[in-house]
Amino acid sequence: MKTIEPKESLVIKVRKQIKLLEFRVRVVYPYAKLTAEKLTQINATMAKLKSQKEKRKYFKLVEKYLNEEFEPKLKKLSRKQGQILVKLINRQTGQTTFDLIKDYKSGWKAFWSNNTARLFDINLKKKYQPFEDNEDYLIETILDRAFTNGRLVPQSAAQPIDINELDTYWQKKAIELKKDKK
Repeated sequence: MKTIEPKESLVIKVRKQIKLLEFRVRVVYPYAKLTAEKLTQINATMAKLKSQKEKRKYFKLVEKYLNEEFEPKLKKLSRKQGQILVKLINRQTGQTTFDLIKDYKSGWKAFWSNNTARLFDINLKKKYQPFEDNEDYLIETILDRAFTNGRLVPQSAAQPIDINELDTYWQKKAIELKKDKK
């Protein structure tokens, strides 16, 4: 026989899930922010280099440094943190992680990276869509609150998001869902 949980326990569960999401976002956001900053630096430096040989040499140096510096930290992320990181990289750079690997390495490397990531339930082609995905909406509100409170250093999204417009959109959607249930 199934027992029906009181509404309070459901509210508590939802609050715990949101707090957990907030923790995960605060852990991975700095990596996404740093990714956007590094890509800007890499692109600026590569634009100054004249030959393809110089560009490849420079990129190999940067890649080696980034691997040594961040790979051990990134390997310690949970699956869910990895999924959020992929979305936030898309938010900050305007490109999916898959496209970034494809542009800077090769399509073959991107293909295999995505297949490997899928073993951990991570899709490198995942886009950040706060107007379509409720979790992305929650992430955006968490980021907005963290920026306002000074918990995270703000960095504009590659495609700016109007938080008021986003809130209005999801409030209307919630009202529609309530009407459909009646």
